Amino acid sequence: MPELPEVETVVRGLRASLPGCRIVDVRLGKTDFIENPVSLVEHLPGTRIAGISRLGKFVCVELIREGPAFNSDPRIFLLIHLGMTGQLTTRNPADAVAPHTHGFFSLDDGRELRYTDIRRFGRIFLVPESLLPAFRGRLGAEPLDIGEAEFNARLGSRRARIKALLLDQSVLRGLGNIYADESLFRARIHPARLGSRLTPRQLRALYRAIRQTLATAIRLRGSSISDYVDSNGNRGEFQLRHRVYQREGKPCVRCGATIRRVVVAGRSSFFCPHCQTVPRKRRTRSLAPTK
Repeated sequence: MPELPEVETVVRGLRASLPGCRIVDVRLGKTDFIENPVSLVEHLPGTRIAGISRLGKFVCVELIREGPAFNSDPRIFLLIHLGMTGQLTTRNPADAVAPHTHGFFSLDDGRELRYTDIRRFGRIFLVPESLLPAFRGRLGAEPLDIGEAEFNARLGSRRARIKALLLDQSVLRGLGNIYADESLFRARIHPARLGSRLTPRQLRALYRAIRQTLATAIRLRGSSISDYVDSNGNRGEFQLRHRVYQREGKPCVRCGATIRRVVVAGRSSFFCPHCQTVPRKRRTRSLAPTK
């Protein structure tokens, strides 16, 4: 599933070429993953793309509706979640159409913005400007913007496994399985350790590991493991830097121990048993009954 670095890479590519363009036509294929597809066909044509940003794992397209009828409420936002196999690319109309392309957004410069999704686990919907703050408020903090004190408060006080906390989009937005595992390895923390059992030193190491891992992944345009490509159809390179993710049975790049896999929070978690020691269970002493 595309995570923060992959979505950020797509956003940066689209931001370089789409702002200022107008959407002149919308054609949709399968629409079971689109919330109110009729609204896209009715409201998008004629809008001008004012900006592209990222909200966690969502691509956020800011659109301006022009004309006297929209003076009081000119802005709407097209939110796109790539799901597991979604791709958002700009193409020429004459380019071959990839299988499972379900969205065609024709632009006034002759190009098309296409949405392709094999498994259709993505989401597309429109949000008026008045409701965007409420949507943003349901998401957690941005990992690249959050301060260390807030990070510690969000994770260090929770009696939940740290891997589950990193995947919880209401805690931190944008992290997924790949970058949670890679960050925990770099911080030497086992994925099953409780957030409340992390020491201040471990929290500081995890905070720095997350930021460094995400920054490097963005620089390398994300991880192309399955279907992910950027807005130009190019694969990322960070998968070549993975140290534990999907490396079960291979030697640890740090110590040589064999990478293992365990299920935490319902997800496969890859870790080094030597560098990320298993948390010890706390023993409770039984008390003899009083007479």
